[in-house]
Amino acid sequence: MNQQSEKFFNTAGPAQEDIHYTLDPLRRINYEEVSSLITQRKYFVLHAPRQTGKTTSLLAMVRQINDEGLRYCVYFNVEAAQTARNDVQRGMTAILSRLESAVEHLLKRRLPNEPAEFIAGRGADAALVAALESFCEKLDKPLVLFIDEIDALIGDTLVSVLRQLRDGYASRPGRAPVSVILCGVRDVRDYRIHMSSGDIITGGSCFNVKAKSLRLGNFSEDDIRELYGQHTAATGQVFEENIYPKIWDLTWGQPWLVNALAHQATWEMRENRDRTRPITLKVIEEAANHLILERATHLDQLADKLREPRVRRVLESLLAGENWKSDPPEDDIQYVLDLGLLRRDRTGVLVIANGIYREVLPRQLSGVMQDKLAGVFPRTPQIKEDGSLNMPGLLSAFQQFFRENSESWLERFDYKEAGFQLLLQAFLQRIVNGGGQIDREYALGRKRVDLLVRWRHPPGVERKSQEEQRIVLELKTLRENSQGFKRVLSEGLEQTFGYADLTNASEAHLIICDERSGRAWDEKIFDRVERYGGKEIHLWGM
Repeated sequence: MNQQSEKFFNTAGPAQEDIHYTLDPLRRINYEEVSSLITQRKYFVLHAPRQTGKTTSLLAMVRQINDEGLRYCVYFNVEAAQTARNDVQRGMTAILSRLESAVEHLLKRRLPNEPAEFIAGRGADAALVAALESFCEKLDKPLVLFIDEIDALIGDTLVSVLRQLRDGYASRPGRAPVSVILCGVRDVRDYRIHMSSGDIITGGSCFNVKAKSLRLGNFSEDDIRELYGQHTAATGQVFEENIYPKIWDLTWGQPWLVNALAHQATWEMRENRDRTRPITLKVIEEAANHLILERATHLDQLADKLREPRVRRVLESLLAGENWKSDPPEDDIQYVLDLGLLRRDRTGVLVIANGIYREVLPRQLSGVMQDKLAGVFPRTPQIKEDGSLNMPGLLSAFQQFFRENSESWLERFDYKEAGFQLLLQAFLQRIVNGGGQIDREYALGRKRVDLLVRWRHPPGVERKSQEEQRIVLELKTLRENSQGFKRVLSEGLEQTFGYADLTNASEAHLIICDERSGRAWDEKIFDRVERYGGKEIHLWGM
């Protein structure tokens, strides 16, 4: 096939239909509801995590509204004003400049005055509303305004924009936009705005005319099949049927991940540019591993979010496997949901949003520690002659290391309450790299962390049997507010047995970290074998 005419899976910026496989953006956005809100002259919010196709959908709506002919529609991005922070005049100059450019490009019209004239005439804190008033008065149809990346603005500049839009609300449609749609990663209620005066206000308090918040969702399973089917139809290259459950587990329909996996599988893995080669389950697993190890831009951006206090309060509790103090505030939970880092499962329990994030988040938090462990543990100790993994030997070595070094090493983690869990995972990740993988399961309030180590053999070691070794590790923490060792042990054995049975593991370990004060190491450190449900479970105290 002529590759010059071939389309690609989009992994950067708005989709372009002539070169990218795309889904109908108006279908994804529920255009009927958006149109109804515009007809009712509502000001509302449309938010979505980054790289979910938001801008693609916004641009499609702008074209649709202008093509319908009942209203004018303008889209502009205000991210250029982010660096202005509390300098409202500088920020408003950038915002009005972007508005001016958008009006000329989309409507082939001009604002009545230059940005500097609006600022000089009405002041920076009224320049935007003045520009919109003068422009709307000259139009023969109402104006709809899409403002993208609104939550990129900071401090006084953001407050000024929100208040000016609110001030113009009563003048619509003749002297203000008939409808304003604020677009960003977060809902306006989640804006915590630090003003130059030292005051902290919320977006909701200075934009209380918001009628509704809409959220752009992920792809459905049918959407993924449709998108991948476009590639098959165009090139003849087949995605085997058994990949789709794996794709769903890895992505849960997150649009960038869905596209990135397919792009990796069909283009970055060069051998698969031969379109006669089918895309198999093994190819998809390798593609996912490439994305995780290469820390692609989308995944690397997660690191910034992990440093935010509101994100940390939620994720630290989840990664630690315990609610050691109290549940995170509901506003913080909703914020992390809006960012797309978590989702609720079918029972309503909070879990990490998808399989790739489950792998990336702990790696991001423990990656530096993995490198530091290199000087303590060689990469492949405790490998048996037949190439299998000696997990009891590994855990015994880690147990001694933890006894001697835990206090100093745990202090190196930003997420200190989850330090034990992250340190053990850093240790295991370093060991299994190249010879296996770790599947991780977390859920807020479930009071444990489930790990499944899947091992074949390290590079250069011939294994007598190529059957995959599956080892379950259940991590629990005994804290001051726990209900005693016997209760934690009883729960842990039941949970470990259940997870081992579910995953068809040949080996199971229950690890209890005793963080109660005043406990001597001789009391905390032990290992023995328990039996539960007819299965041996190796118990480790740390």
